[in-house]
Amino acid sequence: MNRNLWLLAAAQGLFLTNNVAFIAINGLVGLALAPLGWMATLPVMGYVLGGAMSTSLVARTQARFGRKTSFQMGALVALLSALACAWAAVGRHFELLCLATVVAGYFNANAQLYRFAAAELAGSTVPEKAVSMVMAGGLLGAIAGPNLAAQTREWMAVPFAGAYVALAGVALLSMLVLAAIDFPPPPAKKSATGGRPLSEIVRQPVFIVAALCSSLGYGVMNLLMASTPIAMDQCGLPFSDTALVLEWHVIGMFAPGFFTGQLIKRFGVMRIMAVGVALNALCIAVALTGVDLHRFLIALFLLGVGWNFLFTGATTLSLQAYAPEEKDRAQGALNFCVFAVLAVSSFASGLLVTTQGWGLLNVGSLVPVAMTAGALVWMGRQRA
Repeated sequence: MNRNLWLLAAAQGLFLTNNVAFIAINGLVGLALAPLGWMATLPVMGYVLGGAMSTSLVARTQARFGRKTSFQMGALVALLSALACAWAAVGRHFELLCLATVVAGYFNANAQLYRFAAAELAGSTVPEKAVSMVMAGGLLGAIAGPNLAAQTREWMAVPFAGAYVALAGVALLSMLVLAAIDFPPPPAKKSATGGRPLSEIVRQPVFIVAALCSSLGYGVMNLLMASTPIAMDQCGLPFSDTALVLEWHVIGMFAPGFFTGQLIKRFGVMRIMAVGVALNALCIAVALTGVDLHRFLIALFLLGVGWNFLFTGATTLSLQAYAPEEKDRAQGALNFCVFAVLAVSSFASGLLVTTQGWGLLNVGSLVPVAMTAGALVWMGRQRA
């Protein structure tokens, strides 16, 4: 870990502070403003839908302006969109809230590339460890995100409006951190087209499995996490309990980052990803046993660790699918897959938890978990 990687880990933590706070409050603010209950998580969906829509734009800005400028542009968008969300909450404008979160998706799409930038900052020596350690910076978000939402909830007359203002400050701090990082120059293109066409890259089994596992793993995590604040509210649990559950969930997401890279290096990426699938299944099993605070906490913690193993593993696996000069288009395609699934899961979380309940939502989550397991089995056979 060099200076640049530590700073990038801090930027990852600030990004997750924004993400976790958004997840914690957007569904509740949406529930208060939406004309119909099932529309409560539309602001959550807007955030990831905006990310999906921004992937191609982010790929172009990364290629044209480089990592630093593109990342700072994303943080600036986060600042402006957070202020727009605060205005929407104060004025009770549900449509503006959804629009602002869609715009904020540009920041989401940019920051999702931090993990790939980590591998570049580390060089060719230990990229899996660099990816893992930078993702461990999300621990800052695990602690700061829920507590920021809880502590700033009553800053203004309208609940959570102050939290959005605080997130604008977090975005400003992120811009300053990113300005201090020395990113390596873009690799020289080996041909006029900059490597293979995207259609050839995405047909590789290693790319297919990396994209499927990262998107479905993230989708299951988002489906259950986005619905948790609403489910706990429906069960009569206070927001302080919700903040505690989300804090331990995000700790589970990023604390393993201190050793996931070592585990991948020792046991292999496929085995670690398989453990991630098993932990997702165990999370669902715990969630189906009851709806008290401790079951929510244990289930969401297991979900976080399972996500870490799957997502870190899939990111490491994806590094085998493209050459340096192909990174912008390949990483953009990977992130588009992730955001597309996240958009569906964000909408489905609000719809299912408000109409079918927490139990059936968890049962339905078994389908993408089984698909992820099937992708790993297929990959194993392809390699054999």
